[in-house]
Amino acid sequence: MEKIRVSLPINSYDILIGHHIEQHIIDSIKAAKLSHESLIVTDSNVGKLYADKFKALLKEAELSAEVHIIPAGEESKSLKEAEKIYTRAIEAGLDRHSAIFALGGGVVGDLAGFIAATYMRGVPFYQIPTSLLAQVDSSVGGKVAVDHHLGKNLIGAFYQPKEVWIDLSYLKTLPKRELYTGLGEVIKYGIIEDKDFFDYLDDHADDVLSYNDEALFHIVKRSCEIKADVVGQDEHDNGIRGILNFGHTMGHAIEKETNFARYNHGEAVAIGTIGAAHLSHELGMIDDYTVHRVVKAIEKYHLPQRAEGCTVDGMMHDILHDKKTVNGIVHWVLMNGIGNVIIRDDVPDDAVKKCISKIITK
Repeated sequence: MEKIRVSLPINSYDILIGHHIEQHIIDSIKAAKLSHESLIVTDSNVGKLYADKFKALLKEAELSAEVHIIPAGEESKSLKEAEKIYTRAIEAGLDRHSAIFALGGGVVGDLAGFIAATYMRGVPFYQIPTSLLAQVDSSVGGKVAVDHHLGKNLIGAFYQPKEVWIDLSYLKTLPKRELYTGLGEVIKYGIIEDKDFFDYLDDHADDVLSYNDEALFHIVKRSCEIKADVVGQDEHDNGIRGILNFGHTMGHAIEKETNFARYNHGEAVAIGTIGAAHLSHELGMIDDYTVHRVVKAIEKYHLPQRAEGCTVDGMMHDILHDKKTVNGIVHWVLMNGIGNVIIRDDVPDDAVKKCISKIITK
């Protein structure tokens, strides 16, 4: 079991990583002096596996919990679904010191966090991520949001959890595709900050893909360490935190072009990662071999290398209308090498179009 501190000016918190961490959860809840009534938000996939067990755990910690189950999938991350949860919270008698527990993947975490940030102007919030993607990415950093039909994550806030509880035992029930999806973000961490970690992923693919306990512990721990370090420097995404968006500019466009249905988030990021590597090469920042290493890592972890159902013009339109594009200027995260990235705002559109064409099927 290991603790990683997310150090912030205010509202610092711990990420706890381990197997079977129930006793820590009980002790932490008892120490927090929460109101008796609480709410567990989960989805239709995770709920049937873990909701009753987690509710029983909260009972041991002397909390009474309602369980609200949302339909699994990105479509649930909406104001319509949020209103149902507000109603459930009010009917359950949650007050300003009642906790909301996000038990699930990224959609659950984003939605439950948005509810916690806005219900009674903010109530205690705990992340219990059950997917690899959520454990290494969305559960850490305090970005909470719902989608609008015109774009993803357009309505949201920065709202930090009280703690993040990562029980690696949850990964044992992950379908293979969900494991691969999380690895799209894990590979990103090696590229942006830690060449040794990228090398580890390259050398230990068999261990990771066979759900080896030691390998999973290492990749989750190192990913969380890197994200905690970056978030600690730039909580509100005004500077260096932008490097966490490596692969995401094209990745978000791929998700938008395919109606958020064809690719999971990590799969789209993986394709976008290859696109960002090609763009870095096009601008003379990295050599052919570095691009090759990135592509082979994506391939080794069974992630897609090209996107179907996308066009160059469609993706360019989405990129120029992304929420991170300001006054028509796109801030690209590009590679100077593995473990070394910078943010540039001087990338020609022709270079972007050329590289998009390399990551979409004709």
